[in-house]
Amino acid sequence: MSYQPLFLASCALTFVLLVVRLSRRRSLKNICGPSSPSLLSGNEYEKFHQKEHKSGYNYPKRVDMKHQTLLVLGPGILWSEGTQHQRQRKVMNLAFSAQHLRTFIPLFQRTTGKVIQKWRKLISENPTGDIFVNEWLSRSGLDIIGEAAFDYHFGALDDAEHALAKEYSTLNADTQLYPTAWTMLYRGIWPYLPASILNLIKHTPTHVFSRFRRLNQLFIDIGTPLYSSNASDGPAVREGKKDVMSVLVRVNASENERTRLNEDEVLAQMHHLTAAARETTASTLSWMFYELAQNREYQSRMREEIRAARAAVVGRGETDFNSDDLDSMKLTVAAIKETLRVYPIIYSDVIPLSYPIMGVDGTVVNEIAVSAGQAIVISVHGYNRPPEVWGEDADKWAPERFTPINSTEKQQVKLGVYANLLSFSAGLRACIRWQFSLHQMQAVAAELLEKFEFALPEDKPHMVRAPGGPTMLPMVKGKEEMGSVLPLRVLIAV
Repeated sequence: MSYQPLFLASCALTFVLLVVRLSRRRSLKNICGPSSPSLLSGNEYEKFHQKEHKSGYNYPKRVDMKHQTLLVLGPGILWSEGTQHQRQRKVMNLAFSAQHLRTFIPLFQRTTGKVIQKWRKLISENPTGDIFVNEWLSRSGLDIIGEAAFDYHFGALDDAEHALAKEYSTLNADTQLYPTAWTMLYRGIWPYLPASILNLIKHTPTHVFSRFRRLNQLFIDIGTPLYSSNASDGPAVREGKKDVMSVLVRVNASENERTRLNEDEVLAQMHHLTAAARETTASTLSWMFYELAQNREYQSRMREEIRAARAAVVGRGETDFNSDDLDSMKLTVAAIKETLRVYPIIYSDVIPLSYPIMGVDGTVVNEIAVSAGQAIVISVHGYNRPPEVWGEDADKWAPERFTPINSTEKQQVKLGVYANLLSFSAGLRACIRWQFSLHQMQAVAAELLEKFEFALPEDKPHMVRAPGGPTMLPMVKGKEEMGSVLPLRVLIAV
């Protein structure tokens, strides 16, 4: 068999991609930026290999990123577009109302109680040892979302050997951290392929795609019986359940077909929620504890505030914090806001610029023309750190900026859904579970900071953030072989 036709076809496709890429750069030629090492891949490869990273439907998601979401998670809310996304989001909003989310606070506290027990045991066995806090918080996040999303017990904190939990634990680092140049080029041709060919990509015989297929199958094996069982329950049984799947099944009992999700869509929503919730909230909390380990005075003030709130709870004859108690902890709320600002978990017609920039030719640029098909990556990090808004210390973790006296929120055009930050995105694509995440972070932080003190390890490792798929992963610089870890010295607070 001659491979000459295949070779010539590949060369022709490469030439077409090159011409298209160059044609889409014309409106950007006058914008200053790093030199491109490759005409084909541009700076895409460099973007994913950095060691450190300092309306709506008119802008659809990039085909490669969207199709990868479909391959990994299925046809859920992070993948859908247009009217399909509107329909899915309208139904999902019913499961994420503020009133409904408050019912999950006892779940957050109960699960964090298991973390406390585990850490106390580790400390008693090795008082001078370090704890990979992100791994434990990730495990607790999986247990929380399992119960909250579809009333399922992963047992991650109970050391259960669960196949899906094990698959999740290494997925991002193994499949999406530091992709090769060939991988980037392969994904780069996806926008030019017809849907019939795109649907065959999942059968690519590589390690990465085999893991995607295995993850999908594992979730289907778990989710399908749960959905069937839930759907067969009577209305009275379903009415007493609080998990997201039960809410969606109740909605599907409606006679209005426009509000319904089919079984594949419901399972996909569960998969999207599980994948997103497990890593994102845990990472944000981990970075907050990392900063508190370097800001011991502020950490002590937070602990005093939490213990004072606990005394008030006990004084009224109760034992656990409610949502009002958590909201009253201003220092804790400020620390969470500042961590979301400094460590956003997602990397990040004519587009107007808030601040003019100087073009390559010396002219002042106030807007950027965008041609059809031009890929745009929003810099969440950049939006969260302009000195014009946050002051000259914008690159510094300083939660005091969010206290009432020093708050800079009023200085910024309100874009995001929380604290004028873009960490939860905004508009049509705003994170549907942002309030769930905030309640979880507040509850977990209050329980852990009341019981433990966080300090840096003796070797004071240099922590960096690396892009692992859609999220940023904490890693120790120079010890990347350890994977995504954030070690801290955890002590019993006195």
